[in-house]
Amino acid sequence: MRDIRKTDIELLAPAGDWDCMRAAVANGADAVFFGVEKFNARARANNFYTDELPDIMSFLHRYGVKGYLTFNILVFEEELDDARLLIEACIDAGVDAVIVQDLGLVRLIREISPDFPIHGSTQMTITSPEAVEFTKPYNMEIVVLGRENNLKQIRQIGEQAKLPMEVFVHGALCVSYSGQCLTSEMWGGRSANRGECAQACRLPYDLMVDGQPKPMGDVAYLLSPKDLAAIELIPELIEAGVKSFKIEGRLKSPEYVANVVGKYRRAIDRYFDGENPQPTKEELRELEQSFSRGFTYGFLKGTNNKQLVEGTYPKSRGVYLGRVKQILRDGVVCELEAPLKRGDGIVFDAGDPTKKEEGGRVYDLRRKGAKFEGEAPGGVIEIIPGRNDVDLSRVHVGDRIWKTNDPHLDKRLRQTYETDKPYRVFPVRVK
Repeated sequence: MRDIRKTDIELLAPAGDWDCMRAAVANGADAVFFGVEKFNARARANNFYTDELPDIMSFLHRYGVKGYLTFNILVFEEELDDARLLIEACIDAGVDAVIVQDLGLVRLIREISPDFPIHGSTQMTITSPEAVEFTKPYNMEIVVLGRENNLKQIRQIGEQAKLPMEVFVHGALCVSYSGQCLTSEMWGGRSANRGECAQACRLPYDLMVDGQPKPMGDVAYLLSPKDLAAIELIPELIEAGVKSFKIEGRLKSPEYVANVVGKYRRAIDRYFDGENPQPTKEELRELEQSFSRGFTYGFLKGTNNKQLVEGTYPKSRGVYLGRVKQILRDGVVCELEAPLKRGDGIVFDAGDPTKKEEGGRVYDLRRKGAKFEGEAPGGVIEIIPGRNDVDLSRVHVGDRIWKTNDPHLDKRLRQTYETDKPYRVFPVRVK
């Protein structure tokens, strides 16, 4: 295996707004990807404005961080003049690269500039060495592989195609090949290839077999994949030749960005420092806390549909605490599988997320009737929710309990970027 240095590896973070961008820089991102008001695949994000590009780039470059503009949608003929103006604005502002889906746009950029860096978007559906070869005439810097590739294929593409590879390591997964999904467009006229995906995969479905409905119990979200978390596979990905580790989430909160970027930064650093790169139980729990539909390796370890789609809920649940063992006058009894403290947010899951779910803040904890101070690490605990938060008559024995929010964690994450101190300092040699 060739000698890989830490400087060869890039941790790439999402930014939907300024707070997310600050959170990414403060927590160790090497590069940030973001969109402006048009031509990007997350039309619903707050996004930035074209005239902010110089400010964004000077902020990022001050900290030695690269900035990539997402231009990852299909462009129509009548939009080419606007597209040209945006590319010229990127070049003027010192944007480090544009992430592009549309080959027509790639050609347009090459007319304007023979060497302005272009990254082939995951929307290009690059999943084989042949697909990489197809992009070679356009002189791209790096290709973002489809999320459908496994580790063996990634290694093979890297060895054969000899072009740097960027791979998604964390965040939401699509049920379709990226760039090839037309469901949202077919149903509601909102095209995923125009940044307007309506997330049809997150809706409940019935399964019909030979025209007959097949009862599936509480499994209704048949197309909703769990989330990708490849933090435990960092060593294999580095050794497979991945250059850029991409975190999904331009619609997510700055706390999410701070959390995920910080965890992957530490995992990559530990690998190169010769320490055990594997995340601790607590680190994995904190990742789940920020946003998680349940974690999987996606397709990286091969195809396992049962692991990819559990089908019982379509949105973030957080950390699993356990099941309701008993219902009390003012709370419930649960054998905790994860720590819990006063102020944490919880939700009771009766197996049907289409109906209103009971949830709220933890007001108090008791053990055998006696008040429990501090964080309960586990064991049989009585959870007392806020009086007006939860209607206990709608909670059943056997319901799953999830910890949906941890204010202490959020506060700790916010402190990383809501600070007057510089986010990074660099050594200076003066003679």
